[in-house]
Amino acid sequence: MARRLLITLGVVVALIVAAVIAGTAYTALKAPLSLSSQTPLTPENCAPGPCTDVQGYTIWVSSVHLDNDIVHMTVKFKNSSTATHAAPEDLTLIDSERRQGQPIGDSPGCKIFARTDFSNGATFGPVNVCFRVVNTSPPWILHWSPDVGAFCCQKDLTIWPS
Repeated sequence: MARRLLITLGVVVALIVAAVIAGTAYTALKAPLSLSSQTPLTPENCAPGPCTDVQGYTIWVSSVHLDNDIVHMTVKFKNSSTATHAAPEDLTLIDSERRQGQPIGDSPGCKIFARTDFSNGATFGPVNVCFRVVNTSPPWILHWSPDVGAFCCQKDLTIWPS
């Protein structure tokens, strides 16, 4: 009887702890972004910006503009890393409400580029990429997760309309 009571009490405490953790995570995701337009867009290891570098694999973003609910941009890659390719699934756009979107190809002027193998310092692009956003207010975050290794490297790049 006492054992059953202790097990029940343990389960109830675990559920309460899980609910508190879930509530905290949900609240953190709903917090607004606190980015200003004074955010530096050019990291120290690549230029001109906005750009970012992951172990010798660089992405440059240019010509960012909004057309209704579609964010258009041009991206270019240079690969001097262990990565072997560029792929559209490596890119995600996060709007100011933290909603995520993948590249789209169903709007005029938007095409999804094919996975492209390249390495040894080669470049790929420029290619035009489009994302549908729910909140059209900038800034947006381009989340890049190149295939550099199993546990390696994701970068967030804050972008504004050009």
